[in-house]
Amino acid sequence: MINKKVIVIGAGLAGSEAAWQIANAGIPVELIEMRPFHLTPAHHTGDFGELVCSNSFGALSPDRAAGLLQAELRTFNSLIINTADKFSVPAGGALAVDRSKFSKCLTEVLSSHPLIEIKKIEQLDLPGKENITVLATGPLTSDELGSKIKNFTGIDSCHFFDAASPIIYGDTIDHKIVFKASRYDKGDPAYLNCPMNENEYINFRNELIEGNQASLKDFEKESANFFEACLPIEEIARRGVETMRFGPLKSIGLWNPEWGDLFDRENRLKKRPHAIVQLRKEDLEGKLLNMVGFQTNLKWSEQKRIFRMIPGLEKAEFVRFGVMHRNTFLESPKLLLPTLQFLKRDSLLAAGQITGTEGYAAAAAGGLLAGINASLLAMNKSPVTFPKQSMIGSLMNFISNKNIIMSNQKKNKFQPIPPSFGLVPELNNKIKDKKIRYKAYQKRSLEVLQDFKEILDSCFEKDQLGVRIN
Repeated sequence: MINKKVIVIGAGLAGSEAAWQIANAGIPVELIEMRPFHLTPAHHTGDFGELVCSNSFGALSPDRAAGLLQAELRTFNSLIINTADKFSVPAGGALAVDRSKFSKCLTEVLSSHPLIEIKKIEQLDLPGKENITVLATGPLTSDELGSKIKNFTGIDSCHFFDAASPIIYGDTIDHKIVFKASRYDKGDPAYLNCPMNENEYINFRNELIEGNQASLKDFEKESANFFEACLPIEEIARRGVETMRFGPLKSIGLWNPEWGDLFDRENRLKKRPHAIVQLRKEDLEGKLLNMVGFQTNLKWSEQKRIFRMIPGLEKAEFVRFGVMHRNTFLESPKLLLPTLQFLKRDSLLAAGQITGTEGYAAAAAGGLLAGINASLLAMNKSPVTFPKQSMIGSLMNFISNKNIIMSNQKKNKFQPIPPSFGLVPELNNKIKDKKIRYKAYQKRSLEVLQDFKEILDSCFEKDQLGVRIN
């Protein structure tokens, strides 16, 4: 007999979203989180949904893949995206948040819900099949539970190395050198920019390459296994003299009003700085600044020495140095249905980064779907899949057995993936212009989801699923 109380393991972004959706469907939830009693290599608090790598959810505009995913989540009143909107900070065209206020709010909302019971313990095994369970332990799943998951699936878990950027105090930068601007003047000038000339750039690159690395302990032999979307800055530097300038240090599209008559906007492409390091606000006041794209595995003493070579950061004080950690994920196409249920056990669902989706909004999307389907299972109703034309649906198809053919091809080994328009089905009428095509994807997705939401709402009592937070 199925236990009607749903167990959610992990109170990260996916677990928090899943617990919220289940509780608002009228189903009791047991939310299990091991922090702060057992911290991971990257977490610092016991707050729910702690953001460890960046404070950005990606592009905000719905004609961008990440932005469309956010818009879809708003359609279903996602707790994660609504909270992100509530505590957003200026970030040009991206949705970035005050990560401390964001996590504290999630913790307060979930802890005060009458149908959510919080258990601060380390989960050491998978619950029995009589329990409807959402596995949302993320890429930093504890070793003991990870071993039990491996035994259950019969497949070695995959992994890669991820890294987080340093955070510095905003009042320790030199505002005579650092200037505000957003690329191509899009949105408010939300970024702070540290310009480099060619000599400064070359010297900086050389120090990055030669800098002492922190030990990866038991995994040093596998240190080359990085996630390509989140490479350490020193690894980017090693890939070529110009690589950083075409990545996180690109200076194209930026203008400093202080340059005045030195050159005009028409000539800026010829006379722009050789490279630019960007800083993004972590909070509204700008007291804390994130070094954009500066994930690193340098020793802390080396980070302080080398990053102070950046013009404007000579006296920078660091709130948090960059760190590297091992991320684990499932070989999901061999294990999961598009409903996020395990093929071997339909009462067990997985959600979030452990399934191989990349990015905060994608984690929330997995939590949303797992929460909806866990609720339906508890009500003895059939689980659902999102329409393939939506970004949520296309992501879930990619990580599920819908993608099993690709996962069986050795040359295309399954790897984590962020939201991308390359995942969604082609339009009936092909559009060559990329901007127009992306807008068409957006329009089609949101129209399809409105119809889907009406059908889904009929499965639940009125106003229970996805209650909007105040």
